[in-house]
Amino acid sequence: MHTVPSPSDTAQRPDRAFTAPAVVASCVGFVLIGALQSLYGPALPALRSEYGLSPSGAGLALSAHFVGGVTGVLGFDRAFGRIGNRALLGVSYALMALGSTAFAFSPDWPLALLGALVTGFGFGGIDYGLNQLFATGFGRRSPAMLNILNAHFGIGAIAGPALVGLLGADRYPAVFTAFAVLAALLLIPLGGVRDRTPGPADNRPAGTADDPTSSRGSRAPALLAAFVALYVLHVAVEAGVGGWEPTHLEAVGYSTAFAASATSVYWLMLTLGRFLVAPLTLRWSEPAIIAVSCAGMACCLLAAVLPGLAPYAYAGVGLFIAPIFPTGLPWLRRAVPAARRAGALVIAASMVGGVAAGPVLGKAIELFEVRTVPAVLFALAGACQAATWWLTRATRAPLGR
Repeated sequence: MHTVPSPSDTAQRPDRAFTAPAVVASCVGFVLIGALQSLYGPALPALRSEYGLSPSGAGLALSAHFVGGVTGVLGFDRAFGRIGNRALLGVSYALMALGSTAFAFSPDWPLALLGALVTGFGFGGIDYGLNQLFATGFGRRSPAMLNILNAHFGIGAIAGPALVGLLGADRYPAVFTAFAVLAALLLIPLGGVRDRTPGPADNRPAGTADDPTSSRGSRAPALLAAFVALYVLHVAVEAGVGGWEPTHLEAVGYSTAFAASATSVYWLMLTLGRFLVAPLTLRWSEPAIIAVSCAGMACCLLAAVLPGLAPYAYAGVGLFIAPIFPTGLPWLRRAVPAARRAGALVIAASMVGGVAAGPVLGKAIELFEVRTVPAVLFALAGACQAATWWLTRATRAPLGR
């Protein structure tokens, strides 16, 4: 289906996918999805009380959200390019508004789970859609803009639980309703999004290093597998620190309150790191930034083995791990241009890595002890570094611009 460009399309620079108000609205959209993902945990006590649930039963809400997220990423990827960007984002925001409202006012638990699933569909569409558009919609500034966009996800992830804590867990319906209204309002600025954008392989001379007909095309499956491994592993580390840092700190002698505060600092540093690295992406290549990030993450996890350094080392992990997810997407699009669905696969893989991190790390800790948390995560960080080194050699990326 061909869409005639609107005036708001033609008024923009040809290499830009967003007007300035649409960029701001997109960042608000990432605050929204960060907050929605983080709301289920603080709401668990009220959910258990209202619906008479066991802890595992109440935890199904977050599982339903993530299942919807993965399905939304893969489903909307199939529609990407077939329908306009505004329609893709508009349907995603509408699904989040509908799902959040259903979750807030469901008379029974199965309907609430359906609401979480629908919210997840919209979440996946926004996560995928905006990351894809930001990866190509700002020219060489795309890595910087992706870091800024994803930093706003962290702002939402910090603000969501704080809001529930301020109002009380029993007021979670009001919080979900407020975010449903915000999702509906974000439909308004979509006129500033270019409805059609060039694909990653468009306007690329044949025979270049990134051309899908070049020799690199034959290695596309191996490159894509390495990127998927990098994303699964680093998100597993990210979620692993967030989930197990309090337990580890308590095990080595810190108070419960201190451990909780230290974990909040970790998430704050992860958010701050994305803002700080944005200007660096204009001077250094994506492989160089990710290599330094992986090395710093590994060193900090090694330092976390020492109880006296652990809280500060975990904060360092947050700072170093921050740029990997957003900075890797433009690198992926250049390295594997023939794989149109590459972005969807790594984003979906990152969600699977986040879901799997808790039980997998829990099993590993059962076999050893909770004090080994930094060592287990260090091994994962080392694997991230190995994947980055291999990808850097395979793509022959320069160390700096």
